[in-house]
This record gives sequence, structure tokens and C-alpha cells, in this order.
Amino acid sequence: MITSTANRQVKLLIQLNKKGRIRNAEGLFAAEGPKMFQEAPREQIEKVYLSESYVQKQLGGQLPKDIPCEAVQDSVFKVMCDTQTPQGVICLIRQYHYTLEELLKKKNPLLLILENIQDPGNLGTMMRTAEGAGVDGVILSPGCVDMYNPKTIRSTMGSIYRVPFFQAENLEEILGELKNQGVHIYAAYLNGERSYDEEKYTGGTAFLLGNEGNGLTPELAACADTCIRIPMEGKLESLNVSAASAVLLYEAYRQRR
Repeated sequence: MITSTANRQVKLLIQLNKKGRIRNAEGLFAAEGPKMFQEAPREQIEKVYLSESYVQKQLGGQLPKDIPCEAVQDSVFKVMCDTQTPQGVICLIRQYHYTLEELLKKKNPLLLILENIQDPGNLGTMMRTAEGAGVDGVILSPGCVDMYNPKTIRSTMGSIYRVPFFQAENLEEILGELKNQGVHIYAAYLNGERSYDEEKYTGGTAFLLGNEGNGLTPELAACADTCIRIPMEGKLESLNVSAASAVLLYEAYRQRR
């Protein structure tokens, strides 16, 4: 049992929660809670840490034998967690490395492309929505928040394990490649000339959404095939980006059903 915060493994967990460069250097990320553990693909799990009380109350004092795991004293376990109310389980998961080709392997793919998303909760929620709407992949600009940020991981509710994603070095180049593959790019834009429900999304489709505060940059919006908008009542100008993504993705899902 780990009983000291000076333990090397404890220090690594703390650094993984705080610093993206450490996560990338180690090729790992941390996922907290029994649900994230139960849904994690076994081949991706590096190690599991269980609090002393969780082992006693939930596992009858016995550690699982089918995966690498270690018990941790409760006071030390709390230091290892990113959350205020630890659930007794932390998984070390190997990072995913998808290629653009993997996102495009299906005929008429449905994609979500995100530019400079800053809120980890928004990104995680959009990953969760993407899974529900049958999205084939999510493409991120270099300016997006880290997919492996602990808050993002929690917000995905397990979708991080199942929705392929790709970090683009140059989003404009990626859009050009998607067009060459027959994917129609729809930019969600305040000045969009057409309402989102006037379009057909049964062919290869990619929705392009921008930063929470500023929306899409004009340069990237100009790369889209069609600029669309979500009609607003009242005095609203726009929806939260994760809410907007849900509206668009589920319209595509409805049409494809």
C-alpha cells in the first residue's frame, strides 16, 4: 500500500493532473471514478490506484488480480485526485493516437471540427454529444484546450474511449483535404446565410464551430462550403457552443436515421 505523498507514483499522478506537457511526455492521462474505470478498454489501462476505504468497502479487502493495481492510503489518495470528493478509483490510461484516415474510413462520415475551444467542460460535453449523435470523429485546432485535461475527461463521461479525435497542426489544410474527400464543410456562423435546418446532411458532412467568446475566425469561416446559423428568438445572439453542437449534430443524426 502507498502511504506517503513522497512516493514517485503519487508525484506523477499529481503532475499528470496539472500539466499537459507531462501527460504528453508520458503518453498517459488520469481518469477518476468507478464508471471511468469500468468503461476503460483493458488494453489501454496502464495501472489502477484504489483508495484503502474503497478496497475494504467495495472489494472486500481484495485487490483485482486481472489488472495492475495498487492500494493507496485514503489521505494520500485524496492528494492524487483532481476532484474534491474522490470516488476511490484512479486509472492511468494510455493516450490515443488517431490518424485523419481513421476518421474518414466510413463512407459519408459525420465530423465535428472545433477551433480554439477553451473550456474543458465544453469540449468534454461535445465529445459526449458526438458519441450520442453517431459522429465518426472530432478534429481539433492547435488552440483547443487539451483533450486530456482532467475536467475534459470527466465531462466526456467515457466517450473519450470511443470517439476518435485528431489534433490538426493546420486546420485550413485539413479542411482542404476533407473537401477533396467529398466532405461538405458547414460553418456555424452568426452571419450564416442559411438556417441549419434548410440543409441536407446525409452525405459526407463536417460541422465547424469556433471559440466560446469570439466564434469562428473569419479566415476559417471563409474556408467552409456553406455558412449556417441557428435562428434565435428574444435578444440572444447565439447558444453556448456545446448546445449549438448538439442542435447541429442531432439534426444530422435525424436525417441519417
